[in-house]
Amino acid sequence: MTFDSLVTSIDDFVWGWPLIILILSVGIYLTFRTGIVQIFQLPRALRFMVRNESGGKGEISSFGALCTALSATIGTGNIVGVATAIAAGGPGALFWMLIAAFFGMATKYAEGLLAVKYRVEKGDGHFLGGPFYYIENGMGKRYRWLSKLFALFGVIAGVLGIGTITQINGITSAAQSVFDPKREGILFFVGETGYTLTTVIVGAVVTICAALVIIGGIKRIAKVSEIVVPFMAIIYVLFVLIIMIANVTKIPAAVSLIVRSAFDVSAVGGAILGLTIKVAMQKGIGRGIFSNEAGLGSAPIAAAAAQTKEPARQGLVTMTGTFIDTIVICTMTGLSIVITGAWDPSVTGQKLEGVEITSYAWQNGLPFPQGVSSAVLMVCLIFFAFTTILGWNYYSERCLEYLTGSRSAVLVYRWIYIAAVFIGPYLTVSAVWGIADIFNALMALPNLVALIVLSGVVSRETSDYVGRLRSKSAKSPRI
Repeated sequence: MTFDSLVTSIDDFVWGWPLIILILSVGIYLTFRTGIVQIFQLPRALRFMVRNESGGKGEISSFGALCTALSATIGTGNIVGVATAIAAGGPGALFWMLIAAFFGMATKYAEGLLAVKYRVEKGDGHFLGGPFYYIENGMGKRYRWLSKLFALFGVIAGVLGIGTITQINGITSAAQSVFDPKREGILFFVGETGYTLTTVIVGAVVTICAALVIIGGIKRIAKVSEIVVPFMAIIYVLFVLIIMIANVTKIPAAVSLIVRSAFDVSAVGGAILGLTIKVAMQKGIGRGIFSNEAGLGSAPIAAAAAQTKEPARQGLVTMTGTFIDTIVICTMTGLSIVITGAWDPSVTGQKLEGVEITSYAWQNGLPFPQGVSSAVLMVCLIFFAFTTILGWNYYSERCLEYLTGSRSAVLVYRWIYIAAVFIGPYLTVSAVWGIADIFNALMALPNLVALIVLSGVVSRETSDYVGRLRSKSAKSPRI
């Protein structure tokens, strides 16, 4: 058995029906415990997203915490992950991705709320919080082993999976498709795989840039994220909107195909492609979680650093991350892929993989020369993935700080993390995504247990906060 096949086998096992059902069940359960917060409180959450709270304690602004979280979530999952899900599970995977995201908004809300409620001030204005502390302080000291387990998985996920390897691999692949699509500049081989000058140079440059920001810590990461995240999201959405407008007549058929193939494998030639509803659900939910991280427990680590005194308020702000990441950006990416047929080998003439799928969609969907379309996508992917590298460095650092109780260990870890970014381009795509999926699942398990146990706390905090807001609104209609 090869390493790739071993990783695939483990990935299929951990992302089987039990975990899929658990993630959806927790999201559904929290949806009703919070009064369907993702619908009734979404307008308020979007307003809070851009309006920082005054008088709160924390290291960075509420908007800065959201941008730090978005920097980690808006990454290759939005471009490569969506494409991989649709290629493996058919267009129906996008439907299941959105279902998971809808219920995941309630999960994300609960995570942000609990992170602020149970965070710990470590002195000098430094706050530490996340699943490890809401497990330990919310569930009790006897569950510290569970919080330690989450933190351990978080460190490993950051350095070996979602934070480093997948992101740099996506960056170098995108650059390769633009600067040397025929792979003529191969410098060396590792086994049967050749690596080009483009891969080596881009990998080194991204590693250096990441190091310059990472060494500055959370305040520098937040400052960079507040500038880059809104800019890159707007640019990406703008170009996908152009694809939609240029192919507007194909949208109804694409939406119909997405819905039908979510439940009917014959809608996408399931007998020929070997697609099943289970695969569509598995890939859609798995990639959705990879993209928006609802249930993983990563985003609340950033939320805990926000300058706020209201846990529920920061929960609402945290919830908008899933809305922006998956319901807006991933949906647009998926529609562009389905509209152009980029996922279907019978349309493209060959089986495309990863970023090649999204690149085909842009090249054939945008009314621009293919070279221009590929270059714009490459720039978007580089920004998306680069900020994810930064955000996940912060997450894994905080997990390590909780595990060791030492901030000096974090300084050593930063260099290990940077080294992982450097070697990322030289691992295979299938192994990269498989490893990321596995550690996503391992992180999710302790966090989901805590969310279920502490759901009563979330419900009470939500009722109290919404009640106070309604009382203020009755006195002052402008609130």
